[in-house]
Amino acid sequence: MSTATVDSAGSGTKLYKHKPTAAALKGAIQLGIGYAVGNLSSKPDRDVLMQDFSVVESAFLPSEGSNMTPAHHYPDFRLKTYAPLAFRYFRELFGIKPDDYLYSICNEPLIELSNPGASSSWFYLTSDDEFIIKTVQHKEAEFLQKLLPGYYMNLNQNPRTLLPKFYGLYCIQCGGVTVRVVVMNNVLPRAIKMHYKYDLKGSSHKRRASRKERVKSSPTFKDLDFQEMHEGLHFDADTYSALMKTLQRDCRVLESFKIMDYSLLLGVHVLDRKLLSRGSRCDSRKGQKVLYSTALESIQGNTKASEPVADDDTFGGIPAKNKDENFLIFLGIIDILQSYRFIKKVEHSWKALVHDGDTVSVHRPSFYADRFLKFMGSTVFKKIHPLRGTSSKRKRTSMNAAKSASQEFLSPHREEKKEEKKAQSLDNLDGNFYSSSKQPDILPRVSFKANDEEEIVNSEERRASSSTIAVDDPLPSLSRSQSDSELDVYLV
Repeated sequence: MSTATVDSAGSGTKLYKHKPTAAALKGAIQLGIGYAVGNLSSKPDRDVLMQDFSVVESAFLPSEGSNMTPAHHYPDFRLKTYAPLAFRYFRELFGIKPDDYLYSICNEPLIELSNPGASSSWFYLTSDDEFIIKTVQHKEAEFLQKLLPGYYMNLNQNPRTLLPKFYGLYCIQCGGVTVRVVVMNNVLPRAIKMHYKYDLKGSSHKRRASRKERVKSSPTFKDLDFQEMHEGLHFDADTYSALMKTLQRDCRVLESFKIMDYSLLLGVHVLDRKLLSRGSRCDSRKGQKVLYSTALESIQGNTKASEPVADDDTFGGIPAKNKDENFLIFLGIIDILQSYRFIKKVEHSWKALVHDGDTVSVHRPSFYADRFLKFMGSTVFKKIHPLRGTSSKRKRTSMNAAKSASQEFLSPHREEKKEEKKAQSLDNLDGNFYSSSKQPDILPRVSFKANDEEEIVNSEERRASSSTIAVDDPLPSLSRSQSDSELDVYLV
């Protein structure tokens, strides 16, 4: 059954005939992007102006070709290119040359990916692993275009970010089907195996992978699954600090745009397990390397580099640990085109009536950002602390050993001192001891037992030392148990 529709621009051009197949639609997307980028090369470079963000260019590409368009074997389609000059600037900012961009997208057929999320979006991956092409709804495309001025300002201030990097926004109208696609950076490189994948929001309501998802060869788990499967991913102090600062900065930007319901896409590669063999790796990063596109580059904001720092073995993964396992972490914030519009406010209010409002994913942007950061900074990512218990125990042991050694060294001197004090006491009894104006010391009745020798020494030492203290400022007496307890506290 054939269908026909009139072009929305009102030109009367018919887009027909049959509904395109998935392969024809992928081909039309590749051809349309190739035409748009090639057509843009004829325009001179200049500064991006405010009006450039709202520009929409339209072109009709019939299958037989025209003076301006190439012939092709796909159904006739119309192409719309949004803010072409602004997106050209973004591509230049990330070091993407037009020829490399065209080669990545158009050289080989796109690879279709499964979508684990609740949205009905389609995902395509370029054969060189560089770019993801995602279909978006009309409202999302409209929102992204409104977001572009603020996105432009944020990238100028901080190109190193975990936010999605948008390289182009296009619309294909073919055979009565309208598809809007956005070209973005690829967060999870296909050339390195992800032993675990997670879509994390920081919420708990229905945040567990479905049965259908779990039976897949490479399932994408969610928040509750992560808490059951891992005790957190541990980073050294500098890496943890850089990662959390990047997340905090990005979340504040999203909050300022009133964006919520975004996720952290997290891929975990276990280094102790066998990597893909070098012969089976794809040639993804032997060609162009997009600047600031890897996880490691995105969080190293202080690094000044004109070239990516990722190597062919780690693909820019961030080193992490969990117990005795070593990981490479790949991550990025995704699904940022959900604004807290009226429909989302209604959705939150309805869910809050049935469930705990703070556990559902749809929430006001400020609360969502705070909950997201708290979950990432305390549950998912953790800082490796120095082994304080071991060091303090070692210190305590060494101090106790020193104390014992000093007691052994002083014991002969204590015996000599004891005999000297006894002789002085007897001399004072025979002489003018009681003629002193001071109150006389009263000698204790001593029982010379082995277990009382230490008490005698302590008593006599306190008495000898008290002679240097004024009478009107007496030293408070301490029992032996009190003195020992205070010493123990000090040593600990």
